[in-house]
Amino acid sequence: MSQHDTAGPTISPERYAEIAAEIEGEVGKVIVGQDQLVRTVVTCLLAEGHALLEGVPGLGKTMLLKALSEAVDLPFSRVQFTPDLMPADIVGTQVLEEDDRGHKTFQFRPGPVFASFVLADEVNRATPKTQSALLEAMQERAVTAGGATRALPRPFLVMATQNPLEMEGTYPLPEAQLDRFLLKAHVPFPSAEDLVTVLERTTGTHSVQLHSVADAPTLMAMIELTRRVPIASHVLRHAVDLVVATHSDSATAPELVRRYVRFGASPRAAQAMVLAGKVTALLDGRPNVSIADIRSVAIGALRHRLVVGYEATADGVDAAQLVAALLDGVGEPAAGMRGAP
Repeated sequence: MSQHDTAGPTISPERYAEIAAEIEGEVGKVIVGQDQLVRTVVTCLLAEGHALLEGVPGLGKTMLLKALSEAVDLPFSRVQFTPDLMPADIVGTQVLEEDDRGHKTFQFRPGPVFASFVLADEVNRATPKTQSALLEAMQERAVTAGGATRALPRPFLVMATQNPLEMEGTYPLPEAQLDRFLLKAHVPFPSAEDLVTVLERTTGTHSVQLHSVADAPTLMAMIELTRRVPIASHVLRHAVDLVVATHSDSATAPELVRRYVRFGASPRAAQAMVLAGKVTALLDGRPNVSIADIRSVAIGALRHRLVVGYEATADGVDAAQLVAALLDGVGEPAAGMRGAP
């Protein structure tokens, strides 16, 4: 256990659920009609993972993370990804500075990635070289620059937004980077009723004031509790079975997977389902993970990790449909069954 964990407060499962509900309530003051989207981002935060949101511009993705940073009183930074953005614009760079005596030395100037919440806005508008600058930060929670490795603050959450790939000027994210996002969510267009509420809140003189309901030590204690949630062997096995069945050469792969998936999910997908399942259980007031928890987060954990062939695009089959077929095809194990090693 790290020093940060031992110094922080202890959180009971009941208090965990209360604080999470308070965070979601504060964010819900400015994000209208997107309860599931807010839950996805909060799940990533409490699992200390990262979130990838896909949707057309103007749906409030930037406001979501800004509101979250205010609700938990942690620093927020935003990086607008453009084709001319360079890796140093994200992680920082060495600059030549002169002191009072006229001595010149190189000093590291941190980039916007040195914040607890980092919004990588329209991440797929930058070149792959710049996109990959986030890889070390997302996985290691550290940045190597100027010959030194520097730790990032914790908790650390990258929320990346991307436009649909068919839009002008987009670059597909590398598979290695996609794999580092705990969950992916699609941002739906609001209903007419929700859109009316948005207009009422944003076109008048009234401004919504958000209140901080948690701090960094509290969140770290919640993240530690997430890790400690017990999970039965047959539930773990089900997460593994789902990942194995995403590979087209697996005996358990459904017909749609065999036909359309070129490369299946990595072991990180099973880790994502387990961690997100633990958060789901705690938010529901339960001290252990069920099969239903794993299955409820499967689409978010798997759809960005499947590499589909051109046939899928031609036939109008997307990754969410493939995961749905996967859930239909992979049965739930009975309690106490470990399955084959």
